[in-house]
Amino acid sequence: MPHAPEVTHHTMADGVRVALERRGSGPVVWQMPHGLASFTHDAENPVTAPVARALSARHTLVRHELRGCGGAVAGAGTALDLDAWLGDVEQLAETIAAPTFALVGQSQGAALAIAYAARHPHRVSRLVLHGGCARGRRLREPEAAAELDMVERLAELGWDRADAAFRQVHTTQILPGARRAEQARYNDAQRSATGGATAARLLHAFETIDVSALLPQLRCPTLVLHSRDDARVPHAEGLELAAGIPGAEFVSIASPNHLLVESDPAWPRWLEAVREFLAPVQREHAQAEVSARLTARQRVLVELLAQGRCNAQIAGELGLSAKTVRNHMSELFACLAVENRGQAIVAARQVGYGLGG
Repeated sequence: MPHAPEVTHHTMADGVRVALERRGSGPVVWQMPHGLASFTHDAENPVTAPVARALSARHTLVRHELRGCGGAVAGAGTALDLDAWLGDVEQLAETIAAPTFALVGQSQGAALAIAYAARHPHRVSRLVLHGGCARGRRLREPEAAAELDMVERLAELGWDRADAAFRQVHTTQILPGARRAEQARYNDAQRSATGGATAARLLHAFETIDVSALLPQLRCPTLVLHSRDDARVPHAEGLELAAGIPGAEFVSIASPNHLLVESDPAWPRWLEAVREFLAPVQREHAQAEVSARLTARQRVLVELLAQGRCNAQIAGELGLSAKTVRNHMSELFACLAVENRGQAIVAARQVGYGLGG
């Protein structure tokens, strides 16, 4: 039975109200906000909805709205930049009960995930980045300033109109390979998320991000994914991002879309790569849940059992009699809710016991 989303509202240091959503169950995965979107409009957004469903199917998914989008209204004097977004994440992190969590950052959300992971390495267990770059386009391509000025001006003038022509300029870069109906839904979701003046400010902020100096500081396992024919952020930027992060794994996705939709043929590959990368987080969480039900002696026993040791070997290693080990095993089977040794070994290995044996 899926857990219904739980939404709470939090006042940031400068008075901006930010909504935080939790859904699903299991180890916590926190998805950084990206683009001009609000999770209150997920049903209309072909980009955010599939990722939310996929991640919350196996994890407790945490999301918050980017200041300036949804209910996080930002006035003309409100800061809209990486420092402000990072401050929001740091404040919201205090409400997350889990000591550690995985971070997922897509598009400019990748930079925000990198910034938080670099400053708070003890909180971040794993990092998934898709469609990101270390520096925004205004910094890496100064000659594109006139083009970017025009896009921001179009957003300022036409974002709020019912006619999607102005928003379509942005959508064509994000979802060039999506179906027309998906592009239309994305246009509507963007319009619902924010107004023209704020959209222009956010687009400018996205293109002036720079986290290049933070990449060597990252210490957690990192997966970088990037669409091969990304029209928004070139594939080469994804490769450069991965090269700058110690030990990062890179996966090239065969798609023209900056962000993926479910109809994209590359969606299953993206989902497979992300789930495989996050699998250790699930095993660690499951092992912690199992371990919480066991005594210290039972945790030692289940580790030896998962390593394939027989009762005689366990008795010898622990200095116990064979009868005592048999009694302990009976109690262990009851705690694991299994009927025999074979089932106990399978259950133990599924949650990560015995992997080092």
